Amino acid sequence: MFVREKRIGPYCYLYLVETVRENGKTKQRIIRNLGRSEEVEASGDLDRLARSAARLSQRSMILSLIEDGYVPQVRCRRIGAPLAFERLWQESGCRTVVEELLAGRRFEFAVERAVFLTVLHRLMVSGSDRACENWRDDYRINGIEDLQLHHLYRAMTWLGEELPGSDQVGRTLVPRCIKDLIEERLFERRRDLFSDLSVVFMDTTSLYFEGRGGETLGQNGHSKDYRPHLKQMIVGIIIDQDGRPVCSEMWPGDTADVTTLIPVIDRLRQRFAIGRVCVVADRGMISTATIAGLEQRGLEYILGVRERSSKEVREIVLNDQKPSVPLVIPRQRRPDTELEAKEVHVGDLRYVVCRNLVEAKHGAELREAVLRSLRASLRHGDKALVGNSAYRRYLKTPDEKHFEIDDKRVAEDARYDGLYVLRTNTSLAPLAVMLRYRELLKVEDIFKTTKAILHTRPIYHQTDAAIRGHVFCSFLALVLRKALEDRLTTMRSKPEWGALLMDLDRLQEIETEQEGKCFILRTPVTGDVGRVFQAVGVALPPNIREADPPD
Repeated sequence: MFVREKRIGPYCYLYLVETVRENGKTKQRIIRNLGRSEEVEASGDLDRLARSAARLSQRSMILSLIEDGYVPQVRCRRIGAPLAFERLWQESGCRTVVEELLAGRRFEFAVERAVFLTVLHRLMVSGSDRACENWRDDYRINGIEDLQLHHLYRAMTWLGEELPGSDQVGRTLVPRCIKDLIEERLFERRRDLFSDLSVVFMDTTSLYFEGRGGETLGQNGHSKDYRPHLKQMIVGIIIDQDGRPVCSEMWPGDTADVTTLIPVIDRLRQRFAIGRVCVVADRGMISTATIAGLEQRGLEYILGVRERSSKEVREIVLNDQKPSVPLVIPRQRRPDTELEAKEVHVGDLRYVVCRNLVEAKHGAELREAVLRSLRASLRHGDKALVGNSAYRRYLKTPDEKHFEIDDKRVAEDARYDGLYVLRTNTSLAPLAVMLRYRELLKVEDIFKTTKAILHTRPIYHQTDAAIRGHVFCSFLALVLRKALEDRLTTMRSKPEWGALLMDLDRLQEIETEQEGKCFILRTPVTGDVGRVFQAVGVALPPNIREADPPD
């Protein structure tokens, strides 16, 4: 069955024709007169017929091609992530800022494209720049065709390049670099009358090196990755109260967390023209010197306290008998969050004692389960289980051969169920102090997911500048991720990040050639990809389009 053209006078008509055999002879029989060709083309009836037939005949077409010994050559490339994040790269100002800083620099390759390629790699799979060079072959990313591995290395070195001495005013623990200018200009682009950095959150992680790790960054220190024999560096990320990344800091691997907070705050105030600051930090960032430095600068703070190890908190603050103020936060499709807080003054110091009643109940149930198991083990005389840390905290040894449960330890442990103590110099009400600190807990959840992007190992660079640039690309990846999450939130959509990346990877284009013509087919949209493209304002490519044939 086929379409046949027939000219009658000045007009050309189209007929749907089939070939039949009658009385041993082959002849053509007209099934339907489709009409004049220009009218058929204008109505689109023939195109709809062809598409409909193609959907039903794909399997037979492929089988017939294989039977004839012809296998069409196709090329598949992933397009979901490049299209979506390219738009965010532009609208967040990243592309413009990088190009502005490159003005006047005579690189012979597209540095901005090399940076974007590396950032996209961090978002999707992370890893080294060597892995990025091979990874890109499966993706259609505009402008990266001529990039080679040494171009990626040079782009990383440019990002971490130290600024001239005249631009080092206000430096603290580390020198100012190109990456600092990018952070400052990105913040300036989004700054308005309502921009506020009065509350900032900081968290740190460590990255270890298989090699020496640059001239100064690679040092032995407290390893959070349990690799004390390897040199490492410390990476800090500062975000605002809305969860948006503000800047990144990088220090040698032997830098203690408690020594970094004050220099970071000083740099923030200088770099981003911040006046009033309230520092919210957990107990790992705090020392007596840190608190003294904050008070000397006239800064407000809300700090977590080590309630178990502080004698003042154990003996005075927790024994205060004043009633707590309750607060219930309703949750949709989940149990309500029940909180309570009260303030306790010890001399000039102000503490806020907070308790989460839901967590307190959970902690009590968990402890009771451990005690039941421990009692059963002790009845059987199984002393091997005593090595379990969950058991050991509740045991005492009345003599060298026997163990028994220590009721005083059990009661002491119950005091801390769902409890945390804060120290503050603000004038906020106790409930307000507690809620502000709970924002830090939400931010820590963000840090848990972002550290997968920050862990960009292995790092093969040998200079501090290249290492700084390599890690800074992870910060830019966090900027794009937050931009996408914010847009999806406005659409009341919050997909799981890993699943979303897999959905984006499933969106591919297939290039094939048929009878001298090149066609590009797009795979169907799956999962939340449609919402992503709608959120970033990018139109999906058509299902099929004709392209110029390859050279």
